[in-house]
Formats: sequence, structure tokens, C-alpha cells
Amino acid sequence: MMSWNLWRKGLYMMKIRSWLAICCAKCLHTAIQRLHLGSGASLPGKAALWIDPNILSHLSGMTKTIVVTGTNGKTTTTSLLTHILRSQGKSVLTNQTGANLLGGIAAAFVLQTGKDGRLHAEYACIEVDEFAALQTLPQLNPSCILLTNISRDQLDRFGEVDVTCRRIQQAIVKVPAAALAVNCDDALLTAALSQCRNRMVTYGINEPLFDESARSEIREGVFCQFCGQRLAYDFFHYGQLGIYHCPGCGWGRPEAEYAAQNIHFQNGGYTFKIGSMVLHACTNAPYHIYNTLSAYAALQAAGAPVDGFAGAVNSFCYANNREGQYHINGACIQLHLAKNPVGFQQKLSLLRRDPQPKDVLLLINDYAQDGRDVSWLWDVDFQYLSGVKAVTITAGGTRRYDMGLRLKYEDILCTISEDIPETIQSLTLHGTKNLHIIMNYTNLQPVNALLQKWQGNPKGADK
Repeated sequence: MMSWNLWRKGLYMMKIRSWLAICCAKCLHTAIQRLHLGSGASLPGKAALWIDPNILSHLSGMTKTIVVTGTNGKTTTTSLLTHILRSQGKSVLTNQTGANLLGGIAAAFVLQTGKDGRLHAEYACIEVDEFAALQTLPQLNPSCILLTNISRDQLDRFGEVDVTCRRIQQAIVKVPAAALAVNCDDALLTAALSQCRNRMVTYGINEPLFDESARSEIREGVFCQFCGQRLAYDFFHYGQLGIYHCPGCGWGRPEAEYAAQNIHFQNGGYTFKIGSMVLHACTNAPYHIYNTLSAYAALQAAGAPVDGFAGAVNSFCYANNREGQYHINGACIQLHLAKNPVGFQQKLSLLRRDPQPKDVLLLINDYAQDGRDVSWLWDVDFQYLSGVKAVTITAGGTRRYDMGLRLKYEDILCTISEDIPETIQSLTLHGTKNLHIIMNYTNLQPVNALLQKWQGNPKGADK
């Protein structure tokens, strides 16, 4: 009888603690919003976890969770998964602000609870920072984990890619029931997960797609993880992604269970097939084929419905506030987020696809969210920037002089800007009327906010 009473008391206290965590988090979020102190994307979650360290485990058990992790493509793919499920009438919660550390993820769950303290979402599509996966995945206990790719990113925080691979391996071990959807074109990722016991599906692209400026010479894990010999490639997509095999031990890329094929660019987007299904992705960026393909593989691995997948893809906006487009003072402004060498190389490839003369603004910061170490700029093949028909190239941000020095070593003329709003305004008024802005994380929100404010306001006079 004593043990039964203690168990009931413990259960009661657990409920009280969870209820307090949820109430305090919601009150804190409301206060942050009303006082205009920020987005409140993470702090309410941290507060909830401080009150109830098990709150995320408690809430994630109420829904079917699909996790997206990896270096590139997390935010877009998470948004696409959410869009597809919602288009089928499913209720979905997600960390749409991109807050992908433990506090932000906890906030996404806590703030979506009803008055009864419970979640009523059928699915949770959650972006998880790859380095935080070890801490986060056991608490989420996901049904499916989608792994996109691994490359160097935020060197001061992550270190080299083998460190990231080990943390992902350790995280996967803690969630043996989760199905995995793995990009088998990534030799590093495939090798790292080759010994895991989780149920796994693979996806990849079976035909050459990317041009020389996208492929560049940026490579990770070019040596076999099993015998040490240099891998041989039939062809690269970009980075280390491609069709590979080891001439030493015979290990190589497995057959992709879900593959994109018959890929063509037409009518402003990419048309391709997955099996017998024909898809049209409304984007001029070929790497979004990976995002679309990975979303399909993840839904299959999770046992989620894929009816209407093609229609949902066709109506999805891939820009996701990271590749936005604005029209100000008669100029077209295109935004591009680039946070590491592989991502930056893709943006240079997009610039080459635009045949018109253009102005290019490169904004590089080194705040904590960006990574303090910007030595990765030296891994980008900026030689391709000389072939994009750039009339002017300008560097801004806290590491503008590093950016300028990097371009100097490529004999590319670059001016330095200490006033980003003034530079943007001047270029829209007196430039080519075709402005491309490539930036890393902490520039994204303020530049978007600035351009949204100026949209439709002649000369951006109220900057």
C-alpha cells in the first residue's frame, strides 16, 4: 500500500511540475512579445526545462515526431515536411523560427499545448542542430530522423566533421526505435551510420546535375572510413556528395531506395521523377531537389501519408525567407543565405545562372550564431565570382575586411561598406537594378526586416 501511495504522489507531483512549466513558459513568452524584447523563440523553453527537466520527453510522447538534422537543408526541408502534412489536413507543430537547440525545441512544444496542458498535434516536424542532437534526440524520441549531409560549419563550435559524425553516431544509439532516412550520396554520413541497428532507408541522386561552380574542390571525407584509401568517384554533385566507391576494400555508395531521376530545368523550376511520380519544384536552385527527395524519404520512413505529395511540392515556396526577393526603387533584390563553404559555393553557382549584369553584396558577420571562426572563407572557390557579370562587388558586416582580403587574393576588386542600409539604398537607386545579397545568419533577419520596410516605399527614405 505504501509503494502505491508513493507512486500516486509522484505522478501527481509530475503533473503539477509539468503544468507549472507550461504556464510559466507561456507567461514569459507573452511578456517578451508585448515588451518587444525579441521573438521569444528559446527563453520560454529554457524556463520550462528549468522547472521540469522532463517536459520535452513528456510532451513529445503525445505526437509522432520527425526530426531533421545535418549541416545544410534543415530549415527548408522541415518547412517542406510541415507544408506537405498540413496540405493533407494533418495538424503539425514545428520550430518554424529555426530555433533548433534544446531551448528552442522545448519552446515549440510547450507553446503549442492546449488549456489542458496537452498537445493535440498529430505530427511534430522538428529541425535539430546536428551538434545538439546528442542532448536532444533522446528527449524527443522521434519516429524518424532525416539526415541531410555533413560538412564543415561553425568551426569554433563543431570542430572538424569527424567530431560531428561521432556525436550523431552517439545520438542515434540512444534512439534505437527511430527509423532513419539517410542521404547515401554523402560518403561521410553513410560510413558513420553503416553499423547502426536502426531501420534505415536511403535516398540520392543517380545522375550528374550540378555545374562546375557548384561542385568546386570542396571535399570532406575523401578517404575510405574503413581502409583509408582515397575514394573514387564516378561523379560529384557538390562537396563530397556523389557516386563513390573505395578501390581498396570495395565499400561504396549503396543503391538509393528513393532516387531523383530524369531531372530537367523548365518553366522556372526543376521537373524530376521519384519512382513513377513526376514532381515540379518551383525553384531555380538544384540543391532543393535534395530537400524534396529527402522529405519524401522521411515520410516513407515514418509511415506518414504521401498522398498529394506532388501537388504540395508544386505549391511550396522554397525561399523560406532565406532566398527572398524584393523590388525596391525599380531594382530586383535577391537574398541568399550562406553559412559554410559548401553552401556559399551553391550561391555562387546561382549567381552564374543569372545572365544579367548585377551588383553583389557579401555580408559576413562573426557573432555566436554565425561562428566566430571565419577561416572557412578561404575554402570557397571565389574564382567563380569573376564570371558572374558583377558590375560591383561590395563587402559588409563585422568581417568585411576578411571578405575583402579573401577576394584580393583572387584578384577580384571589392569595395568595403560600413553602412549596409546606405549601400543597399545606393545600389537600388544607381546600380544595375539587379542586386544579389549573400549573407550569413545574423545578417538575415535585419536585412529582411529592412527590405520589408522599404518594399513599396520610394527611395527607402525612412531608413
